[in-house]
Amino acid sequence: MPALERLMTTVSTQGQIILPKAIRQALGWEAGEKLIVEQVREGVVLRPLPMFAATTPSEVFGYLRFGGASKTVEKMNAGIPAEAKRRHEGG
Repeated sequence: MPALERLMTTVSTQGQIILPKAIRQALGWEAGEKLIVEQVREGVVLRPLPMFAATTPSEVFGYLRFGGASKTVEKMNAGIPAEAKRRHEGG
């Protein structure tokens, strides 16, 4: 769908609208998708509801347990490019 293509919809008597299929497909929105509705000066913005609530590191620190030996910073730094290369090459 071209970015500047204008599509129309109608507000029903119950306040419902149908998003055109081309827009739903382009955004990957399926039936049942939860959306945030935000009123802005130009009209309304729809955004998908985040899957998880925003958190801070202190709120989630220690949630993922690791039973192996600790890694040094050097080993972690060496592993990052190796993993990026593996993912890029489809390994």
